[in-house]
Amino acid sequence: MNALIITDTTAVRMNVIAQRTQNLLVAGAKAMMIENLKEKLRNGVAHFIFVKKNGEIREAFGTTNAAVAAKYTNGNGCSREYFKTTAYFDIEKGEWRSFRWESIVKVF
Repeated sequence: MNALIITDTTAVRMNVIAQRTQNLLVAGAKAMMIENLKEKLRNGVAHFIFVKKNGEIREAFGTTNAAVAAKYTNGNGCSREYFKTTAYFDIEKGEWRSFRWESIVKVF
């Protein structure tokens, strides 16, 4: 039997996504995708797709792994979680980027 464990952080993301999309089922799926993505970002380079604010589809390769992004991190500022977004270091652009939680489409 498989168990689905939803942390407090995942539940918060799910509520935010549900408010923005008006769809609780989609919110649950996207919140779990974000949880999966954040784990992949911590452990190396993740491959994922999201929809940009202007409607463009963005395929990204990013990380939050300190070994890769440490020289681009100054430690100042507040967490992107506060703004209900997920930050990642874009490997292709060499800069920090973020996306809104409800815009995630796929995590590879």
